[in-house]
Amino acid sequence: MTPVNASFVTEFILVGLTDLPDLQLPLFCLFLFMYMVTMLGNLCFITLIMLNSHLHTPMYFFLFNLAFIDLCYSSVFTPKMLINFTLKKNISFRGCMTQLYFLCFFGISECYVLTSMAYDRYVAICNPLLYNITMSSKVCFSLIFGSYLKAFLDAMAHTGCMLRLTFCDANTINHYLCDILPLLQLSCTSTYVNELVVFIVVGINVIVPSVTIFVSYGFILSSILRISSREGRSKAFSTCSSHIIAVSLYFGSGAFMYLKPSSAGSMDKGKISSVFYTIAVPMMNPFIYSLRNKDFKRAVRRTLSRRVF
Repeated sequence: MTPVNASFVTEFILVGLTDLPDLQLPLFCLFLFMYMVTMLGNLCFITLIMLNSHLHTPMYFFLFNLAFIDLCYSSVFTPKMLINFTLKKNISFRGCMTQLYFLCFFGISECYVLTSMAYDRYVAICNPLLYNITMSSKVCFSLIFGSYLKAFLDAMAHTGCMLRLTFCDANTINHYLCDILPLLQLSCTSTYVNELVVFIVVGINVIVPSVTIFVSYGFILSSILRISSREGRSKAFSTCSSHIIAVSLYFGSGAFMYLKPSSAGSMDKGKISSVFYTIAVPMMNPFIYSLRNKDFKRAVRRTLSRRVF
């Protein structure tokens, strides 16, 4: 009898976004450019927050963690994805499971860091007098620790359930990375438990943070409309609108991928939606949170003048 964690497959083949030869080079150039922008944008964000003491506040503490997560998240699969455009598309079984674990870990971490940021903005706008007490260092570290702990446990659940499956002959993954749903399609044993875990865990990680975020922004919007100063309203709206854009893209594309029945046709559409939450959002976040942010622009000018002189 075959052990439950046995696998006849020693490596997988990643199909990628498309198997059309004429599109391989243009896609390689596009995603190489996006990866470089992601790396430079998030590294600059992290560096500026570290170098400027006036950015050592709860909001930028969460933004620092978001940039760190995006940096790591993109690096989990993009280098392998770029190699697959030009060379062999294979990935070892262990490499695939490792990629799956870190994909889940950093993806779930981002969900809860975005939720923590929404709570931070809620307190800052709705209860400004209690902000320093409510968002103390202890609270901020607890929120981040909780985000990483939840991500660790959920990633272990997904990866552990995947390791109990048997993969017999089929080893071609209809994706550009080792994701849960395309891997489940290759298993030659029952995936009922895995699908149940996906439905429960992903449902919680999409619905709870997104509902929390949008309820927080409902209260924030109500408070903004009561601000008498036009400049104050404008500043509050600019901060919140950028967060809403990032949240909508991330949770919307993630829900489209995971919270629907999987099939060969839906997986092709799912690959396109995956580009948003795995590649586009990590690239856009540094720009979304900095372009309309006066404190961040001041930090850039201060850092550049310090280096010049």
